[in-house]
Amino acid sequence: MTTSAASWRSDPADPSVASARERALRQRSEGRVRIAASAFGGVTRLTDLAEGGALRARLPRGGPGLEAVIVNTAGGVACGDVFSIEVKAGPGAHLTVATPAAEKVYRSDGLCADIQVRLAAEAGARLDWLPQETILFDRARLRRRYEIDLSATASFLSFEALMLGRLAHGDAMGEGHLEDHWRLRRDGALIFADALRLAGPMGALLARPAVAGGNRALATLLYVAPDAEARLEEARALLDGARCEAGASAWNGLLCVRLLAPDIETLRRDATSFLMAFRNAPLPRVWAT
Repeated sequence: MTTSAASWRSDPADPSVASARERALRQRSEGRVRIAASAFGGVTRLTDLAEGGALRARLPRGGPGLEAVIVNTAGGVACGDVFSIEVKAGPGAHLTVATPAAEKVYRSDGLCADIQVRLAAEAGARLDWLPQETILFDRARLRRRYEIDLSATASFLSFEALMLGRLAHGDAMGEGHLEDHWRLRRDGALIFADALRLAGPMGALLARPAVAGGNRALATLLYVAPDAEARLEEARALLDGARCEAGASAWNGLLCVRLLAPDIETLRRDATSFLMAFRNAPLPRVWAT
């Protein structure tokens, strides 16, 4: 299956949407990676790997199932960049995908970076999507879209964290643009749709009590599995004592955890503790490097 990161763009009249020629003149990065794995005799093995542009996949040994680490050799995301990621866990496979470090989205002169991610897990598969946090610099512009397709008997866990601004470097988030779109389907039926859009004076928007209450780090965990709703009380118990503002809810065969924190260190500490306990397994080794 071929994925185009540009196929979902909005109105061409939007000045942040650049033509192919404009992107070429700016020498922006493009990256594509496709990973697929299937189970053979109870062992998960790689069945497909395709790489292009600035994205690469590495397969460290050890741990349960198969672990893939996606590397952006461009060193970050700049305005006008286009990235496409496609991951599939075949029947019975256990696949974990991570990144080696935080992804940095740099200041833009007007163009949005586009990232599209397509994830799929077939019957009896387990897919864990565990990238490290994304950090938006002041005046960064980012659009991301997630399309997730699951079998009714698959298990899926994702964790996505965002840090708006680099407070440790005195770089507060002033202006910027962020769009995050999620569409999750089980056996073809849409069971989760989520959209976040922050544009303009990001710092002022985040300060609003109904938006983030002054917090700059936010994260969402999704767990979709036959036992997802039954694990709600377990998830809430694991959040007891967290320094983050956190909450968990479950419906329609999925569990959702939201976290807000003033800084990424606080969020990461609470999230790491939660993920290790909830998964009953260590995090990918790249999280500790």
